[in-house]
Amino acid sequence: MFENEGTVATEQWMKTAICYYSRHHGNTLKVLEAMAEEDEVDLIDVTTRQLVRLEEYDCVGFASGIYGFEFQKAVVEFARQYLPQGKPVFFVYTYGGAKGTGAKAVAEIAQEKGCPVLGEFSCKGYDTFGPFKLVGGISKGHPDTEDLKHARQFYRAIQETYQRGESV
Repeated sequence: MFENEGTVATEQWMKTAICYYSRHHGNTLKVLEAMAEEDEVDLIDVTTRQLVRLEEYDCVGFASGIYGFEFQKAVVEFARQYLPQGKPVFFVYTYGGAKGTGAKAVAEIAQEKGCPVLGEFSCKGYDTFGPFKLVGGISKGHPDTEDLKHARQFYRAIQETYQRGESV
């Protein structure tokens, strides 16, 4: 929040939780850790049983690798169960070869719950799942330094979007 009229401007960043699933090579977690360098972010692994109170956050992100051309089902179910009505959201995902439907399933849940969408970030991630293992994997070296730089820029941009009270 910014103030003027002779007072010193102060900035209040959003309190953010990112609910994620990241396995195999940890690509999605690498991206989230880069975002967390920009501001304090609570990372919530959806596979661990814990008390979740997402209503206490200003904004909630949902993140996953792309599995079978879509978000991991545990993230989708987590969003369905825990996402509060009207909570601003954003989506993050990594993929080896194809984005598939990307964040479509969680975006539909957000829409059903009247949640404004602040943005979506995706990048390639090293993938050795299934037949890709036979060829040594695809998207080797990703997410790379440039991908992580773009992830940090994305997170700064959604913070600014949130501060202005806008959605995409």
